Amino acid sequence: MPRYQSGIFIYNGNKEETQVETALGQILPILSKEVKELKVIQTMSLEELDQVCREYGQEVDVLFIFGGDGTVHECINSMAELEKRPVIGILPGGTCNDFSRVLDTPQKLDQAARAVIQGEELQVDAGKTDEHYFLNFWGIGLVTQTSSNIDEDQKNRLGVLSYFISALKTMNQARPFKFSVSVDGEVLEGEAVMVLVTNGQVIGTRRLPVPYIDLQDGKFDVLIVKNSNLTLFRELMTMGRSSVDDRQFQELYHRQGERISIDVDQSQEVDMDGEIKGNTPAHLQVLPSHFTFLGGGPQALQAVPNE
Repeated sequence: MPRYQSGIFIYNGNKEETQVETALGQILPILSKEVKELKVIQTMSLEELDQVCREYGQEVDVLFIFGGDGTVHECINSMAELEKRPVIGILPGGTCNDFSRVLDTPQKLDQAARAVIQGEELQVDAGKTDEHYFLNFWGIGLVTQTSSNIDEDQKNRLGVLSYFISALKTMNQARPFKFSVSVDGEVLEGEAVMVLVTNGQVIGTRRLPVPYIDLQDGKFDVLIVKNSNLTLFRELMTMGRSSVDDRQFQELYHRQGERISIDVDQSQEVDMDGEIKGNTPAHLQVLPSHFTFLGGGPQALQAVPNE
């Protein structure tokens, strides 16, 4: 008996035709066995994607997204305010596919399809800003500059490697800015090169070495990076050890909280889930268990070290 009665499968029709045909041939036969009525919809624009998510989101049991982090981000923003939201399954079809990695989804499409359709339903938190929603992270400074510095031609040729090339270039050019951050009423002030509010653990395909981060704990993890030097990396690698008090770190602040307010001396662009959206100042809050996703494997949502 199929697991779900009704479902929608969304994919970007602007991708290369042969690439899409190959992908759909791997994915759809696996998913269709577990969904009695599965409708496949090709979208050609963000407006069409938004319309499909809003129109069908309340009507179906499950919604599958074949795409990258940007597509996932647009879909959850379209469905965040629906009274009834479907279970969501992600089939990785982008460059980094960070949120699918957070859910421990295999990156090979046939394996991903099997893992997702057989996966456990996981209720996960979402982040809400003044105008948008996010799943994985919200950031200013280095993380935004890295996204902005990615060369699109290089991205098409090199994929994930283009993100690391951009990150290295950005770190060498990092300029500190003055910040004021309130975490559940506790105010932190100073200079930093990055403020990162995390809900998920993966950025640029790599898991952050921060064991506290949990999609289901009803809290954000706030990381304020004062400087990008060797001391910072040593502090990052020691986070979570029982003998270490991270409040004594020199280059890094770490706090957890449900409501965050952020302001800087000069307004900055914001990176949400890899998409440049909005500017500071900003107010963020956690929406506990707001979405339900299909986990990609037995390790979903568990912190694991980088390979």
